[in-house]
Amino acid sequence: MSYSRNIFSVIQRFWILILIAAFTALTVAACNPENFKSSAAQTPRLVTSILSDPKTFNYALSSEVPNVFGLTYEGLITENYETGEIEPALAESWEVSDDKLKIVFTLRDNLKWSDGQPLTVDDVIFTYNEIYFNEAIPTDIRDVMRIGESRKLPTVKKIDNRRVEFTVPEPFAPFLRSSTGAPILPAHALRESVKTKDAEGNPKFLQKWGVDTPPEQIIVNGPYKIERYDTSQRVVFQRNPYYWRKGPQGQQQPYIERIVWQIVESTDTSLLQFRSGGLDSVGVTPDYFSLLKRQEKQGNFTIYNGGPAAGTTFVVFNLNKGKRDGKPLIDPVKSRWFNTLEFRQAVAYAIDRQTMINNIYRGLGQTQNSPISVQSPYYLSPKEGLKVYDYNPEKAKQLLLKAGFKYNQQGQLLDAQGNRVRFTLLTNAGNKIREAMGSQIKQDLSKIGMQVDFTPLAWNTYTDKLANTLDWEASMLGLTGGLEPNDGANVWSPEGGLHMFNQKPQAGQKPITGWEVAPWEAEIGRLYIQAAKELDEAKRKEIYGETQRITQENLPFIYLVNPYSLSAVRNRFEGINFSALGGAFWNIHEIKIVK
Repeated sequence: MSYSRNIFSVIQRFWILILIAAFTALTVAACNPENFKSSAAQTPRLVTSILSDPKTFNYALSSEVPNVFGLTYEGLITENYETGEIEPALAESWEVSDDKLKIVFTLRDNLKWSDGQPLTVDDVIFTYNEIYFNEAIPTDIRDVMRIGESRKLPTVKKIDNRRVEFTVPEPFAPFLRSSTGAPILPAHALRESVKTKDAEGNPKFLQKWGVDTPPEQIIVNGPYKIERYDTSQRVVFQRNPYYWRKGPQGQQQPYIERIVWQIVESTDTSLLQFRSGGLDSVGVTPDYFSLLKRQEKQGNFTIYNGGPAAGTTFVVFNLNKGKRDGKPLIDPVKSRWFNTLEFRQAVAYAIDRQTMINNIYRGLGQTQNSPISVQSPYYLSPKEGLKVYDYNPEKAKQLLLKAGFKYNQQGQLLDAQGNRVRFTLLTNAGNKIREAMGSQIKQDLSKIGMQVDFTPLAWNTYTDKLANTLDWEASMLGLTGGLEPNDGANVWSPEGGLHMFNQKPQAGQKPITGWEVAPWEAEIGRLYIQAAKELDEAKRKEIYGETQRITQENLPFIYLVNPYSLSAVRNRFEGINFSALGGAFWNIHEIKIVK
């Protein structure tokens, strides 16, 4: 068998993880790193903040950002967020067969887990075959790796002690890029939990490595391991002594010994901590930009601007027509509204996104019209024919009247049966930007006669509704993005774990009867399958262009604003290569603290 190296196109990993901006209440004094008095506090370290507690320390069960896994785990290959290139990680090399159906990875020699145990090909086989491809384990990676109309998964087998072979049933263009987001997990620590069942017949793995697990029991292969976790206060990471990377002169990497994530109550608290010197980096929201820009020199920090962020923010209506335990998930009256195309299009025309940019984002953003990131080579711009919904409340009203809605004497919108159009819009509590956007949406939609009950919820309550009970009407949230559209397959496949606008129950959840898939919805899923097996880049772009046209016509998501990616970082750090895709510390192993 002959091989050619690295022949798949270079595409950026599209991380499909729900963007979290949930917040945990604590005082400024409690979250000040100076109050963290221990030997760790005296060690040179990087101190940043997150806005919510971690949800799990089990990678396979995680679907949220922020999470710890970018520091604690690596896969066979990785991506350089500065160049966009695929680079070796745990695998030192890989080869792709001429027929594009086999990929052989060669592991580095003498790899180890954080407990000193050898990391081998057997760990790779275990990770894919027993976790990622295990239908009893609900993990988003499986959706991304399904291939073709058959939705088959790759087969994985051991060649020898350092080589592992992946075989795909048909050419699968995104394979390498998708592999970069799949960390290798420790068989010696997890295999027993996968094989053992609980009282309900589910693998005990589903309860493995929750946030209450003692950190020393969590075995990792990344640059850092978890040293301690104090609920609602902080997560502390310690350098992994067995991490494989070495510097140019053979120095152990990463160079920074500890990282502290302070868990704060809001973006206001993060700003206060950064300005007082308690944090080394902070995300710069539009309302803080002018203030921080004036203090850049005095505060000895730099504000990095990566341009448009890779993620999306949108309003989504629950289009699920199903029933659970004989009860409709959504009031049938409201479900009829939400499933009326003109209703969704009217809402899109009624939201004044440019005013959002001017007032809420202080001009630091642009309107968003596509599920695919603007950085992606597959992005379809409005100039290329992508439909947009510029603010036009009169057109919104015309669409509603065309669909059979009507107005009473008070200007309130009624449906054909005389029901007042009123629904609840949810988002996560504590995010000032999201809350401001929700308030504006409530006001904008009132101008076309709709009454919106805007309700921010605590994060855990919010995610339970979105992913489990499914009893929500409308929501505002976002997804992260990247260069490779196929890594959004679990959003666009009707069976996918993040197909949130018409969610099918996932493993372990109560069944739903009467679940329906609309023709346009099925067509998007079909096109994603077609694009994944197309190796001609021009044809792939054309197929993904069609998916974007369908999404903008049918509006499963009503896209809002694409803000600029902004972060402030202390100048005492050397090696920052800021990227909208990876942020300031994507190359954490190379970053040094300069005295």
